[in-house]
Amino acid sequence: MTKNNSTSPKAGKQPDSAKDVQAETADWPAIMTDIAQRSQNLVQEFMNRGAADPAAAGVGMADMASIGGAFLELTAKMMAEPQKLMEAQANLWRGYMELWRNATLQALGHEAAAPVAPEASDKRFNDPAWQENQVFNFIKQSYLLTARWMQSTVADVDGLDPHTKHKVEFFTRQFADALAPTNFAVTNPQVLRATAESKGENLVKGLQNLLEDMEKGKGRLRVSMTDEAAFKVGENVAAPPGKVVAETPLMQLIQYTPTTATVKEIPVVIIPPWINKFYILDLREKNSLVKWLTDQGYTTFIVSWVNPDAALAGTSFDDYMMQGAIAAKDAALAATGAQQTHMVGYCIGGTLLAATLAYLKAKKDTTVASATYFVTLTDFSEPGDLGVFIDDEQISSIEKRMEETGYLDAGDMAMSFNMLRSNDLIWSFVVNNYLLGKEPFPFDLLYWNADSTRMPRAMHSFYLRKMYLENKLREPGGLSLGGVPIDLRTVDVPTYMISCREDHIAPWKSTFAATSLFSGPTKFVLSGSGHIAGVVNAPAAKKYGYWTNDKAKTGKKAQTADEWLAGATEHPGSWWTDWEAWLKPRSGAEIPARQPGDGKLKVIENAPGRYVKARAV
Repeated sequence: MTKNNSTSPKAGKQPDSAKDVQAETADWPAIMTDIAQRSQNLVQEFMNRGAADPAAAGVGMADMASIGGAFLELTAKMMAEPQKLMEAQANLWRGYMELWRNATLQALGHEAAAPVAPEASDKRFNDPAWQENQVFNFIKQSYLLTARWMQSTVADVDGLDPHTKHKVEFFTRQFADALAPTNFAVTNPQVLRATAESKGENLVKGLQNLLEDMEKGKGRLRVSMTDEAAFKVGENVAAPPGKVVAETPLMQLIQYTPTTATVKEIPVVIIPPWINKFYILDLREKNSLVKWLTDQGYTTFIVSWVNPDAALAGTSFDDYMMQGAIAAKDAALAATGAQQTHMVGYCIGGTLLAATLAYLKAKKDTTVASATYFVTLTDFSEPGDLGVFIDDEQISSIEKRMEETGYLDAGDMAMSFNMLRSNDLIWSFVVNNYLLGKEPFPFDLLYWNADSTRMPRAMHSFYLRKMYLENKLREPGGLSLGGVPIDLRTVDVPTYMISCREDHIAPWKSTFAATSLFSGPTKFVLSGSGHIAGVVNAPAAKKYGYWTNDKAKTGKKAQTADEWLAGATEHPGSWWTDWEAWLKPRSGAEIPARQPGDGKLKVIENAPGRYVKARAV
């Protein structure tokens, strides 16, 4: 919906005089009438959707009934041990007594150490008032004391199976984060100051922002994280010159225009995740991996996945392999005339690549020179916090939703990932947009994050069940793709693996398991930061650093991730340079640069192509 700025107070603008205030407040009756009408429409739309689709009730990929069942089981276990519950209550009481004592001492002018303090990484309480004002300091400490008591009490309950325990701990943390005093106007000093200074304009503007986000989500809250009008794919993101040289119903293949006079003989084909758009690897010139690779003299290709709709409901994981990974490889070879290509897979794109290489090995296809995996799971036994959404009950609920639409809604997937870092990716924007009444700041990474994609029903059901729930990929012959049993142990191409130390989506110790699955030479590298920032870490940024262990025999099954790290060496800067040093001697001779369209494949359209421009919302 187009924003109507004619009656909306501008975010962040302060009245210059009493006359300005009077002029602005004179418009408020019309503003409030508009808000009331839009609110009524949204409530009706929400009720209609809930009546028509009861299966849609959920939080991201989570099912509310499953969450409720987990907490009922938790309650039963807690009631079975009343003594432990009484001890927990007593500990909370002692904590509050200490808090009251210290608050009293401070009120009398004495020094008193805080009984509880936020983590160093917790940005919610950065405003000086949380420390300097005794009232807000007390509110902060009271919240932290209660939140930690809630989480420690839940964590201390015995008798729950590991999955249920993980689920209740995760959603208890979500509940505690939601109740933070920073999320409410009357207990957030920054919001109170803004309200006094603007005479409530921030709250009116915030309500308008809330309604606009509800309208964008068609009755569901879709929190705006950035100024989406500030970016346009193909202009200021995904902008390097190139051509689409091949396409299938599932993907377009982009070949980038060379930036060097000569290139390496063996090209590079990147398979990004289809959970998001490919241009996470091509946001801006200074942090674009595809531009950096091109500048190093590699003929670079990347897959741009289609954003599936109901017409692709029956698309399978096999289809993503045949019409995606293999089609891209074959097209790159045809476009360049090379005999082999390097293959790169990111996240689920890497999972697909591993399965594809096992399939190609069974078919005696030797056209892949090397494989590189970015934060890729092949063993799903420890999937991290995403595992809270994975059990038979919740997958069945997701499948029921997908039966109605033919796909998993992009918003459900996005919400699930945002919940992994809810304070940063949900609540900080609630405060900024709805309480402070500000417009979100233009940020290319968050624009990409909001440009999420749907998951076709058949593929996503297979992926959740066979990979996450049953962990069949790592079993020899556990899966068959294209009619061929898959065995990752047969994958013998040289392999480079990059994982990230703070990754909550593909935990690095879980990704490390692949080093004992592949039979070929494998180099494992660990980057700092998380699933996105640790990968998109250009050398010029000089951030995070990385670890290598060149002496480690990474193919030895007895070696653990902890043993690898204990013997690893830390390096400053970006792992990109280490990867290129590994890739270069495997890339053949220097030859004249290839232009898109010069080979057997003709140009279809300019990069970044049509597929990437189809938005789910």
